[in-house]
Parts: sequence; C-alpha cells; structure tokens
Amino acid sequence: MPYTIVIDAGHGGSDPGAVYEGRREKDDNLSLAMAVGELLSRQGVSVIYTRTTDVYQTPFEKAQMANQADADFFISFHRNSSEEPNQYTGVETLVYDNSGIKQTMAENINGALSELGFRNLGVKARPGLVVLRRTKMPALLIETGFLNNEQDNTLYDEKQEEIARAIADAVLGTLDLETVTEADRRAAETEAARENRSDRPDDIPDPTARREPPRPAAPPRPTPPEQENPSDTPETFYRVQTGLFRIRQNADRMLYDLLDQGYPAFLLAEDGFFKVQVGAYRQLGNAILMERRLRRDGYSTLITT
Repeated sequence: MPYTIVIDAGHGGSDPGAVYEGRREKDDNLSLAMAVGELLSRQGVSVIYTRTTDVYQTPFEKAQMANQADADFFISFHRNSSEEPNQYTGVETLVYDNSGIKQTMAENINGALSELGFRNLGVKARPGLVVLRRTKMPALLIETGFLNNEQDNTLYDEKQEEIARAIADAVLGTLDLETVTEADRRAAETEAARENRSDRPDDIPDPTARREPPRPAAPPRPTPPEQENPSDTPETFYRVQTGLFRIRQNADRMLYDLLDQGYPAFLLAEDGFFKVQVGAYRQLGNAILMERRLRRDGYSTLITT
C-alpha cells in the first residue's frame, strides 16, 4: 500500500508570508511544493496538496485536511525571514518534538539541502505551530532558506530543480523507497532473480553488521577500484555516488563515514569537484542493490558510470 503524503505550500491568497523586494514567500512555497509533490508522485507516493493555486487556508484547515485524508506524513513548505536583510542564512526544518521518523526525515532533508550550498541550521522543535500540533501524523515544516538573504535566494533560484530532487530523495530515502527509473527497477529485479550467479559482487555489506569503532585520526585515503581484466575496449562500470563537493575536507568527512560503516567507498577528483562514490559494478542491478542499502542508511544517491 503506497504512502500518502500531504504537501502544503505555506501561506497563499491574502497571506503573502514574508515579502522582500517584491518577492513573496507564498509564490516560492507553491512552486517548490508542486515540484516535490510531482517527484514523489512519480515514485508511487499518493500526494495530496493543500493548495495548487493562490488561495488562503488557515493552519487549522490544513491540519484538518491531512487528518481527514488519514495521511501518513504532512510536509509544509516555507521560507524563513529575519528582521534585517542578509542577517541570517540557511535551512532549518521544524517538528513538533525531536523524536521518531519525523526527526530522521527532517535531518535527512537538511543534510541533502546543505550539500547544495545551504547552511544547515538544524532540526528544531516547535510544538506551538498549529500544523505540527494539530496533525495526527508525523509532520515537518521546511524553511528553505531566508527570503531576505541574497545568497539563499540565489541558491533557491539557480538550483530549484536540484532542491526539489534533494528533498524528494531525502523523503523517499527515509521511507526506504526507490527513486530509480522503471528500466533500472526491472534490471534490479532481473539481477535479484539470479542469486546463484558466480560473479555476484561480494563487497555489498551485511545490513545487520554492527558499526566498527571510530576511525583513526588519519586513515589512508582509498583510491577508485581498478577494472578487472582490462582490455582495449573500455568496460562500463556502474558506481553509486553519495556526494559532490568543492571542498576536499567535506568530501573526506563523508568518505570516512562510509568506510566506518563498511562500504567500499572511494574519492574521485574531477572537473574541480570531489566525488564520493561507492563500488564499481558491471551489472546495473548490482549498483541498484548497493544504492538501496545506502538509502536505508540515509544517504542521497545517484548511479553514475
């Protein structure tokens, strides 16, 4: 049975939300909410929108709509604002209290957005907000940057598609749902049916394995795995990417976290970026199996060659 998620675009109609130099929060909220909802729908999630046009609803009406739908989650989209322009910057996600799957989902969303350049202001409990207090299901309110901060607005405008994808992937990853294409899904099913294949990779970690103790202060940095049986014709290898960074230190931090958990992770430096990747597989289905494990551990991923 698919999950049902209520997607709420904050404010609307006579309530513009925050306003800065003609920019209205209600408009940004609606465009991002619709984009994320569309991505979730494509992956089989039943999406209910509190609004799809410029109309006003009270917070109580929004909560009531979610409760009547018997939804599994409620996600409200907002943008933050400060007293003075450019006073603060960053993303934060609000929850009723810091517990349960809503906390995990909120942390995953913040983490995914921070990889796009936003400052991560953390997950904060706001039990007084009606849409968090009156909803009967896990509820989150995402503050996607400050409306009166030029840096946040630049990120928001230039990377809105990536922002929507990051949020959708974080939600789906928390729910342990797949975000691969249908063709990839069929490939994974075919690969899973061949359990007795002799070339099945042995580097997929046991999901029941316990974490190892903290890493040493300066562990060696792994390099990408070499291709087996090289030939004159390059062979395609599928790798699972978990991060793309401009700063080496940030890439190393994710790399070491993956290694601590037993993942065959390595670092690639290409085109001025540091790419954190896991595994190298001849079969696409095996890469998808690895991607599934990574998403269970809360990583946002994509498959590359």
